[in-house]
Amino acid sequence: MENAHRKVAGDITGQATLTLAERFRRTRALSEALAAPLSDADATIQSMEDASPAKWHLAHTTWFFETFLLRDHLDGYALFDERYPFLFNSYYEAEGARIGRFSRGMLSRPSLEEIIAFRHAVDEAMEALLGREDCADLIALGIAHEQQHQELLQTDIKHAMFQNPLGPAIYAEPAPAFQDVDEGWTEYPGGIAQIGHDDDGFVFDNEGPRHRVLLEPFALSRSLVTNGQWAEFIAGGGYRNPALWLSDGWAWVQSEGIEAPLYWHKDEQFTHAGWQKRDAHAPVTHISYFEADAFASWAGHRLPTEFEWEALAASEDGSSGDQLDEAGPVLPRATTSLFGSVWQWTRSGYLPYPRYRPAEGAVGEYNGKFMSGQFVLKGASCATVRGHSRASYRNFFYPHQRWQFTGLRLAKDI
Repeated sequence: MENAHRKVAGDITGQATLTLAERFRRTRALSEALAAPLSDADATIQSMEDASPAKWHLAHTTWFFETFLLRDHLDGYALFDERYPFLFNSYYEAEGARIGRFSRGMLSRPSLEEIIAFRHAVDEAMEALLGREDCADLIALGIAHEQQHQELLQTDIKHAMFQNPLGPAIYAEPAPAFQDVDEGWTEYPGGIAQIGHDDDGFVFDNEGPRHRVLLEPFALSRSLVTNGQWAEFIAGGGYRNPALWLSDGWAWVQSEGIEAPLYWHKDEQFTHAGWQKRDAHAPVTHISYFEADAFASWAGHRLPTEFEWEALAASEDGSSGDQLDEAGPVLPRATTSLFGSVWQWTRSGYLPYPRYRPAEGAVGEYNGKFMSGQFVLKGASCATVRGHSRASYRNFFYPHQRWQFTGLRLAKDI
């Protein structure tokens, strides 16, 4: 399992001077800070099968460290609770039976308080491993894994609170102000591009091997598509014109009665700070791949491929833009960076790169088993922990999913 991912020398939390142990402690503390405003009831509910309760995220990320590090690398370690692996394993077949995904919301017990006690016990035991070189790769993977769940925790609890007729605010602070950004296009001359991680720092196994692709000349929009532009798409009959939609997308619009992005209602949108007036200049978010593709067709352009996006972003700092620095309300802001605000849909299917081979053992199930029927998103969102993303990072979701902070940036041929 220690060969599943490459070197850990790179900074994965935006703090280049921190040791691996310090990054571990900061990551664990941030998860609890994100959950601090939640009651036990808030942390228990599950609004749909794609989402998980906040309490489950806190426990699952702890199970990961307990299972793959403490159990396997710390002599004499005894599980905190022998029932927890069944409750908090996610999809690792090699780790045995587990509860059904949608049953996670039925876990009224253990309580949130007990889960926090589980976290603290595992954190204390992990101190014995934080300085061990033979555990460094797995610790780095566990940190990156928890950062992914920190973003999921925020999007899942937002979706859960949206179901409440009261439209409650999770964080009481007002939403941030927005700003305009430079419009126009950045051109790329085409040619052979190197795609995939260059082996300088931490990387998930699906980001490699590095390989060559041939790109035709193209241009990428400097700005993300905004709420105002999306309102024009709606007013122009975008959700009523089947000519704009992929066949599966049109069937989805019809069967689900889709008329706008998720969380829109009249001139407002639901946020972590409750219902807020929608800003026309802010990036549109919570849209599906189907919607992004339809908008691109309506605008007379297209979505970029993941290779086009990465070729332009290769020289840019992946920790730039509007990303998460601390617990609090998150809402996308306009940015001049290719990174941040919203994950950007590409037209590329989530497939293995040439010569890709998943790692052996349970950790090999982390990415490779999902390379079917999903699309790649690039960049980062306002809910992504700063420093977690990079040009080669491959996020992926099914084309109908939109509860994440997903948006788009247009591309065109030149």
